[in-house]
Order: sequence, then C-alpha cells, then structure tokens
Amino acid sequence: MFYNKVTAQNEFIEDTGDVLLYALPLTAISGSLISGDKKGTWQFTKGALLTQGITFGLKALISEERIDKSDNNSFPSGHTSTTFQSAAFIQKRYGWKLGLPAYVLAGYTGYTRMQANKHDGWDVLAGAIIGIGSSYLFTTPYQQEHMELTFSNVDNSFVVGFKYKF
Repeated sequence: MFYNKVTAQNEFIEDTGDVLLYALPLTAISGSLISGDKKGTWQFTKGALLTQGITFGLKALISEERIDKSDNNSFPSGHTSTTFQSAAFIQKRYGWKLGLPAYVLAGYTGYTRMQANKHDGWDVLAGAIIGIGSSYLFTTPYQQEHMELTFSNVDNSFVVGFKYKF
C-alpha cells in the first residue's frame, strides 16, 4: 500500500512538470498578446527559438544517457530550458512581481525532472542557464509610460529631470 502511494505521488510530480512545460510558455506569450505588446511577443519568440535550438542541438551533439536509461536525450533538460526561458521573459519584460512566481514554477519543473529520474542536477542547471540566457539576449523591460518626471534632493541641492522614452 505504501508503494502505491509513493508511485502515485511520483507520477503526480512528473505530470505537473509536463503541464508546466506548456503552461509557462503559453502564459508568457498569451500575456504579451492580450496586452497588445507586439514587441514583447517578438522578443519571447526569438528567445524561445534560440532556447529550443541550443537545447536540441546539445542533446544531439552530446547524446547523454538518461538516468532511467530510456534514451540519450538527458543533457540539457528541455523542460527546464523552456520553463526558465518563459520565466526569465516574464521577469525581465514585466518585472519581479510576475517573474518571481514564474521562476518558482520553473524551478519546480526542474525538480520534477530529477524526481522522475530523467535528469540530474547538471542537466537541470544547464537547461536553466540556456533558458535564462536566451531570454536575456532578446528581452527588454516593458515601457508602459513614455515620460518620466524625476526629483532629487541631496545636500540642499534640488534636481528636476524629465525623461522621454521613444
């Protein structure tokens, strides 16, 4: 009876990682589409394409056997690279308020891959680095406001600034 509960729990953990593989990128791209952020949509797309290219290129080049011996696609973790690319896009484009929960979910996805005996820590770490790096190459912060008025008071000196973003 204990064995069945553990097996069911492990299957649930693995399944949630599989769901997050699709849920995080769909959340990132649909959020930018719904908000009308065409520039962000294009930035996400470029990061996602680079992430997949590097991930699958390395899998083919390195051909490392998985821990469970099911195939030779262990390095790097594709689930992890995909979810971390999505989380990094959300964080860099829209800020830490949305990015932090996305990173937590991406980290959990990496955990699910190790729990399922598909990857070791190096596979997951490499996937995270690929995903974050790919997003950071293309993603810029979202600028809802184009004008900013600043004021500073230091040692009885006052500075007023005006900035316009094109």
